[in-house]
Amino acid sequence: MVDSRYTRISRKWVGFVTAIWVQSIAGNNYTFANYSQELKSVMHYNQVQLNNLGVAKDVGKSFGLFAGLLADRLPTWLILLIGAVEGAVGYGTQYLVVSQTIRPPSYWQMCVVLCMGGNSTTWMNTAVLVTCMRNFPRSRGTVTGTLKGYIGLSTAIFTQLCTALFTSEASSFLLLLTILPAIVCCSAIIFLTEVPASASHDEDVEEQAGFTIINWISLALALYLLTFTVLEFFFPLSSLQFKLFAVVLLLFLIAPLVVPLKLILRIYNDDKSSPVSPDATAITKPLLEETSDNVVPQTDASQGVLTQVEKGSRADSKLDATTADDREVSKSVEEYKFPSLGEDHNLTEALLTIEFWLLFFTFLCGIGTGITAINNLGQIGEAQGFADVSIFISLISIWGFFGRVGAGAVSEYYVKKAAIPRPLWMAISQIFLLMGYIMFAMAAPGSLYVGSIVVGICYGVHISITVPTASELFGLKHFGMLYNFLILNIPLGSFLFSGMLAGWLYDREASKVPHLSTILVKKIFSTAADFVALGESVDPPKCVGSHCFRSVFIVMAGMCAFGILLNVVLILRIRPLYQDLYGPNGSVERKRRMQPKSR
Repeated sequence: MVDSRYTRISRKWVGFVTAIWVQSIAGNNYTFANYSQELKSVMHYNQVQLNNLGVAKDVGKSFGLFAGLLADRLPTWLILLIGAVEGAVGYGTQYLVVSQTIRPPSYWQMCVVLCMGGNSTTWMNTAVLVTCMRNFPRSRGTVTGTLKGYIGLSTAIFTQLCTALFTSEASSFLLLLTILPAIVCCSAIIFLTEVPASASHDEDVEEQAGFTIINWISLALALYLLTFTVLEFFFPLSSLQFKLFAVVLLLFLIAPLVVPLKLILRIYNDDKSSPVSPDATAITKPLLEETSDNVVPQTDASQGVLTQVEKGSRADSKLDATTADDREVSKSVEEYKFPSLGEDHNLTEALLTIEFWLLFFTFLCGIGTGITAINNLGQIGEAQGFADVSIFISLISIWGFFGRVGAGAVSEYYVKKAAIPRPLWMAISQIFLLMGYIMFAMAAPGSLYVGSIVVGICYGVHISITVPTASELFGLKHFGMLYNFLILNIPLGSFLFSGMLAGWLYDREASKVPHLSTILVKKIFSTAADFVALGESVDPPKCVGSHCFRSVFIVMAGMCAFGILLNVVLILRIRPLYQDLYGPNGSVERKRRMQPKSR
């Protein structure tokens, strides 16, 4: 019993730390800007072709449904291995192309390569998120916030490590993207496995203490990255300073190991200071929990009285014999019973519920508009007179981390203290997101700084809240598939709000003012034929001023208001479930179903 508990807790926490490491390198899908210019130069692409490669990279996320489907059927190590191999092939090919080691492939082949690189992260994310939520089912919000937070920091971690250890060259960066994720995933294959969840209140308290320590370490890491990024932006740093930064960064990433080490030492010292005999261990907790009605005082077996162990064993055998036939008769009926909220749903069953679509569309209203602001940040800054928008990208990234970790911890605290449904925090974040879009539309002095912080926080909140909410509504058994279906909102929102809405409204505003290059060309070339022949070399019209994106942000603010309404409806519908799951008078059967079932 002691060895089993020792092994279970150590495996669970060491697995969570390795999951953090995987997430720290699983954000490679956001690093395209770091090497895209070199790829464009080597392959002799125009800007349209380069943008389409970026789309191919994002399309890789859409194939995450395959990862979700197989995550419910294959072991964790195999899911991680698939992601590692796919990433090594995808980014390794790009490295060979950029370093001019191989002959450049055709354009469609490059699209496939980037799609593979983008898809590799879905396997990594699915493996660690599903496994850790099953290992810590009573801390779903904290688990999601922490793991998703490290994805938000992974771009900065990659960029700074590459600059410190190698150079800022694109080929070195791609080499790091090829090797480092494969190494980390191979280490995670050894340590990240499904482990039985905590079985006592004391273990729950230990878990919360462990997550608190890890969250403080994560917060310190985020502040460290933010400070270094700001210093690098304003002051030139030497090679030695970059190397010192890399050493401290690696120490921050290793630091979460203090939690499993602390728990292991505590268990060892407790067991050493208070030894328990095997006979006493065998008759304690499980019998008191499972057969409390049949407990009798234990006496000497030689006096003809059954011991507690013997009574429990015979009662269990009798119960098994009398209920075996009933289970067979009811089995076929239970197989066709539609699950209620809080029970395990497969994707088809979840799609038939109103709650799933309320969650899906409110997530779309927040995450879709958020990704639009992020994707168009360069043009938004240019329209408002900023030549360099890197500081705003850093603000969104760092504050996105705070939003993810903070939302996970806060929602976990209040759901256990007062059974408050998690979507309440998503609704609150959408109120602030609406205000942020209004600030963007007004283009007041400093609005881009404040707006970037607001968008970063709220974008992170949506990701951290939606994931555990889905697991509580529809269970963990098929969670891999449900998770990957929900995150289709990211490419879908990018297409609807960024590709269609923002592009069309921006072009409409730009077309209201005659473009200078067009006027000059028309004066020089008198014939229409000459003008058409030169058409491709004329720069597209650009819009300068606060009016350029005003219509976009007004529409997105309206979408946030619609998302708030959907959230309110969702909260009212699922409040009884949260009272059952977390309330003091909740259903014992409901709480039992919170435990993950084996695949």
